[in-house]
This record gives sequence, structure tokens and C-alpha cells, in this order.
Amino acid sequence: MKAVSSKRKDRLENKKRKMAALVNITQLNEYDRANNKTKMARLEETSTIIEDSNQTKPEPSTKKVKISHNTEKSPCDPGPPLIGDLGPSGKPKLNGAEFSELKKMLRNKTNRIRQQPCFRLRDMGENASVALDLELRMPLFLSDLQHLIMYSQIGPHSPYSPARWCALDKYNKLANFNLLIVENVSLYHFSAHESMFPNLNNFTHQLEVVTPKAYMSDIVRDLSMVPLTDRTWYPGTQMKKFVDKFGTLESAVTQSTEVFDTLKNSFPIERTEEDADQHNGNVAVADKFSRTKLLLSGWQMVEENFPLPIKGLMERKYRGYVLTKDLYGDVTPSSPMYALDCEMCRTSTGDLELTRVSVVDENLKTFYDTLVKPDNKIVDYLTQYSGINAKMMKNVTKKLADVQQDLRRLLPKDAIIVGQSLSNDFHALKMMHPYVIDTSVIFNLTGDRTRKTKLQTLTREFLRERIQESKKGHCSTEDSLACMKLTQLKLKKSVFYGDAVMGGGNDVRAYPDMATSQYATSMLRQCAKMDSTVHVAGVDELAAKYRFYVDKNAEGRGDGQITFASAHTNDGVVEDLCRNAGKHNVNIGHVRVSDGDLCDISRSETFRVIDNWTKKLNDSCKMPSLNVVLLGGHQDSGNGVCFMFLKKEFIK
Repeated sequence: MKAVSSKRKDRLENKKRKMAALVNITQLNEYDRANNKTKMARLEETSTIIEDSNQTKPEPSTKKVKISHNTEKSPCDPGPPLIGDLGPSGKPKLNGAEFSELKKMLRNKTNRIRQQPCFRLRDMGENASVALDLELRMPLFLSDLQHLIMYSQIGPHSPYSPARWCALDKYNKLANFNLLIVENVSLYHFSAHESMFPNLNNFTHQLEVVTPKAYMSDIVRDLSMVPLTDRTWYPGTQMKKFVDKFGTLESAVTQSTEVFDTLKNSFPIERTEEDADQHNGNVAVADKFSRTKLLLSGWQMVEENFPLPIKGLMERKYRGYVLTKDLYGDVTPSSPMYALDCEMCRTSTGDLELTRVSVVDENLKTFYDTLVKPDNKIVDYLTQYSGINAKMMKNVTKKLADVQQDLRRLLPKDAIIVGQSLSNDFHALKMMHPYVIDTSVIFNLTGDRTRKTKLQTLTREFLRERIQESKKGHCSTEDSLACMKLTQLKLKKSVFYGDAVMGGGNDVRAYPDMATSQYATSMLRQCAKMDSTVHVAGVDELAAKYRFYVDKNAEGRGDGQITFASAHTNDGVVEDLCRNAGKHNVNIGHVRVSDGDLCDISRSETFRVIDNWTKKLNDSCKMPSLNVVLLGGHQDSGNGVCFMFLKKEFIK
């Protein structure tokens, strides 16, 4: 017999040990299964005994028993109503009266929440928040607040919407709109002494507002006067009424108590008698209406992101920008037009910098055309868009400052600059100009003012010409020429020609003479249109100024819907405002803080008093109400700040 090797013996021994271990595991499993069966049988027997005991003993026991979800409950305690089976999601299903009652309760709560007004900021409003860094902040204008006040009372019937910067849902559910204006106190005062304004700090929104003093105006005037509008979504009943009754808007200014002539501008404008005569004269021979009607208004320039010489912005956002003139003449129907276009290349900073400027005059002749050497190295010529290449820029020495000086010297003081999306060109030039016509605004094929139509499309549709098709890229002279032709074409047609937003097309239509932002009506009258009542309280002569902008010939206290009150002290104004806060739909209180009250000795007490005024106003108004406190800004210490808080019921 052959002997078994030692390795084989080891393998056999390992197999025996494994088999023995498997037998032991099998025996243990059988033992566990037998024990489990015994336990289950005992549990079933115990359950049967308990059920039999409950059936033979109907009397409730005072002893607490375990229920299925492991909580203790006394049989004497009725507890919550029983619920039904679990639904597909695993949650209990409610049935019967309890379910109907719960649905009704939730429905009523939802309806109450939905019926409450809601105020929220849009992007432009968020950009004005004082929580943002100074360099990123873009302040609002007083006209933005004016639009919100009107919308809070007459909603979509308002001539202007606040949708640019905020949204107010369920405006008609507001009980009051309360506004406290504190003149001569600025954002700087608030920021430097924030701890002294605990009540103002509780307001939901804190937004920077450009002080009217920065553009040579005042708060009462800016807040009270609403420029007449010619938008089709707001039927021109006002202008048509005035034109039909008085012949022209100029006549309405002198004969009506409701129309005002207002010319405000942040640019230094010198108006001579000669300019006034030209302004009242006939339009240019080739024009069917005054070219001044195509000028962008102040709020449009803000909307289109034009650089403006406003105190606060000049030191931050527009540092290094210059005016096209030190002193401007008044724009007239015969003011000359110049079409401008710029080309840019990308430089080592990652930004676009100016590389070419072209200007065309009304005779379609090149007025100015030059290449510009950027301050930084060009890393991308963007030839397919700019038409600029390295060969063209090889010997260029003219810098941006040279171009600025050339344009300042060559342009007339009343020049009207024409162009497509002109704000981009002015930012490239780092220049500011008051009189602009933007072809991307006066022409529109989309029907939506925020969706611009390209210059190439406008030229093809209205001029039957083709531009920007060269493989060498765009040409600034060609683009500026197209802008001039488009503007001249519109002047031969009508204000509405080529503008789908205003209801115009390619046809010529007859329209009544339309107004510009030079003419205005009363904001308070707008608020009182839908049977709303307005109350204004002002210190000293301020109430009389508000009254003037309601009715130029007013001598009484108001007409019932609009009332005025004057007080000799700021505290008297605040008391009157709080007393009337629950009686009128719009309540305005206007106080003025003297420079003496802002000196080092009195400053702390002054700020404490102002903060207490806001608390009094908030406590005295009804719910829901939109409460606004405006620190109007200071001539020397910068812009104002607007605090907003929607006071409404908390629904549990």
C-alpha cells in the first residue's frame, strides 16, 4: 500500500475540521429555530388570554396599557380622534368629519395668506441695498419711490410702474401707505451712527437713494411731479385732454392748474433767450415732429445704464469719466445730430477697451474717425466684431484722453448724439452727454422694451440695406451711418414709426402732438384717482409747496380727497402724521433737520429723536400698511437712504 504524504494528511485533517464545524453550526441553527417556535406559541397564548379577559371585564381599568405605537395612554383620556388606515405614502389617511374640518381650516388659512399684500425687491432694488459693497451698489432715484406710491393706490392704471426695482402684490389690500421724509440726514449719518437707530434697523429693506440735490432739484418737486407719458399701455387720455382743451401743452401750462413745465438735468445747462426762441420755433425742415421728442429722458438713461454726473456715483462707479462739455446749451428742434459708434478690443485686464471712434453728421459725412491705442496690451482684437487687427494698430499713438479732448472741442454745446445702445459707447469713451437718441429704444420689433432689435435687423427692415456682413468684421463708420439714416427716417414719419412697443409699424400714422418729460402733472392727484384720500403734513412752508404741485392756484387746505397740514416744529408734523395714519390711504410727513442739529453736541439726541419718530409711525398705522422712512440726503455728506417695512398680520 502506497504511503500517504504529509501534505495530503494535512489537507485531510483540514477537511475533517471544516465538516465538524459545519455540523455544529447546523445543530445550533436547529436549536434556535425550535426556541423561536416556542416563544411565538407562548405570545399567541398570552394574547388570547388578554382578549378573553377584556371580553369578560367590560369595566375600564385605571391601569395604563401599552398601545401599538409604544406610547402610554389612559383609557379615561379621550385623546385625539381616531384616524384611518395608512395611505400609499405611509402616512395616516384622514376620513370623515375630521378630514373635512382639517381641509377647511387649511383652505381658510391659505386664502388669508394669499389675500395679504406682499412687497419684494427685484434685481435693481437688491442692487441698491446698503448691505452691498459701495463699489457694487447702484442707488435708486426718488422717481422710483414715486412710482411705487402711485402703484400702491391705482395699480396698473398708474402712468409708471415700479417693476424696474420692486413688486407689490395685492396692492389693493393695503390699508395705508405711510411716508416719513427726513430732510438733510444722509446715508452717511445712518451708517456712521447705526447703533442709534434700533427701530430703523428693524425695517426689512434699506436702500440707497440719490439725493435730488445731486442734480440741482429738491425732494418735494421730484416726488410731486409726474412726467406726462405717451406709452400705449397707459392711454394718452391726459395729454389728449389737455391738447384738445388748450390746443398745445405749452398753452396748458399757462392756462391749466394741473400741468407743470419742469426742466431738470444733472448736467450744467445754460439757457439763453436765443436758445428759448429756438426751442419754441419750428422743427427742422425735413422733420415732421421735433427731434427733441426722441431724446431719452432721465429715467430712461438710468434704465439704459448711461453714465450720469451724479454726486456719489462720480466718485465710485464713474471715476475718471468726463463731460463732453463744461457747459451745455439748451437742446432745441434745430439742434444738430451726430451719430456715434465705437469699437473695442479685449486687453490684458480682461476688459474691453476703446480702439476706434467714428462720428457721422446729418449730411452723412464722416465728422470724426480715429483709431485709439488702449492703455493696456491687446490680447484679443475680436476682429470678427470690431474689424480691428494688429496691422491697423501698429503705428497708432492716440490715447483715450486725446479722443476725449477732441470730442469736447469739436461737438457743439447743444449736440444730440445718436447711436445704437449708446450707453456702451459712452462707457468705452468714459464720457457723459445729456442729449441722446438711442435707435435701440426708438425702434423695436419685439414689442418688449427689454428685448432690443439688432442694428443689422433694423437696417435691413427699414432702410433695405445690409450692414455688418463683411468677413473683415464690423465698421464703426458704417454702423454710425446706419443709425443716422434710421433716426432721420423716423423723423420723416412719426414718433410711433417702427416701434412695436408703442404700437407703430412700418406705416405712417397720424398722432396728436405728444409730450416730453418737460411736462408733468401731480403725483398726489394720480393717487386720488380711485377715490383714495391723501394727507400731507409738512414743517413750515413744505406743506404749501406740496399744495402748489396739486393746484397752482390753491389757497385752501385741500379738496376733500387731498388735505394738507402745516406745523412749526418737526414733532408737530410727526404727531399729525401719526394721528392721520389710520384715516387716509396715503400719508406723507415731511420734516427738516437743521445743520445745527447735526453738530457733534446735538447729533446723538437728534438721531434718537428720528428713530423714535419711526417707532411712533409704525405703532400708529393700521395693518396691512407699507411704511417708508426716507432720509433725504445731505448736500455735503452724500445720498439718502430709504427704509421699507410691510406691516401685516401674522397668520398662525
